[in-house]
Amino acid sequence: MDRITLSENLGSKDRSSRSHSSDGITTPRDVVAYSKRRGLDGVAITDHDTVDGALRLLGKTDLIIIPGTEIVALGGHILALNVTKPITPNLKLSETIRTIREAGGIAVAAHPGALIKGFRSKSATPDFDAIEVINSTASPFSLSTHLSKKLAVRLNLPQVAGSDAHYGPEIGFAYTLLDAAPEVDEIVRSIKSGAVTPFGRPIPWRLRLMRTSLNLKKKFK
Repeated sequence: MDRITLSENLGSKDRSSRSHSSDGITTPRDVVAYSKRRGLDGVAITDHDTVDGALRLLGKTDLIIIPGTEIVALGGHILALNVTKPITPNLKLSETIRTIREAGGIAVAAHPGALIKGFRSKSATPDFDAIEVINSTASPFSLSTHLSKKLAVRLNLPQVAGSDAHYGPEIGFAYTLLDAAPEVDEIVRSIKSGAVTPFGRPIPWRLRLMRTSLNLKKKFK
């Protein structure tokens, strides 16, 4: 069984250069080190509206790297997993999902139950491939998890989990246990088939505060 964490953000190549996600401060070295420390077999890199961060890690580590991106669509955020080219942001949810599939990926509803950056119209949620029911960054955590799981059950969709880490030590607080060969295509098929189990807990506030402090230092350098 593989432990894969989804929806992780990669920061800059070093602490002073441009980040792929503007709110991310995780280096490639951090991704590898903390993923292994947490006992993970793989990690999905899903920077905001770009695949560049994920592509930088492909072939550079023995960790399973799932290339992807988190897209801001009209109505909510969508994780595009197993894509290697940018997906146009600010489209309708249905258009975004279609574009992801045309690119060979799968579409996962990102933190739909979160009070901030959740889905504005859950009754109109289209046909996703899976729902991120546990997101360690979502707040309030328990309510977000409850609402996301309720949505997944209503839509009869697979349930996955991700830390949504933007800072190395946050990696692995949520993960998805799945039964698949250690290959990206097999992992994606396992998610689509529902052969997955989500696990996770919220990121401690001390780490959130540390990340905020480091982000502020980066911003005002």
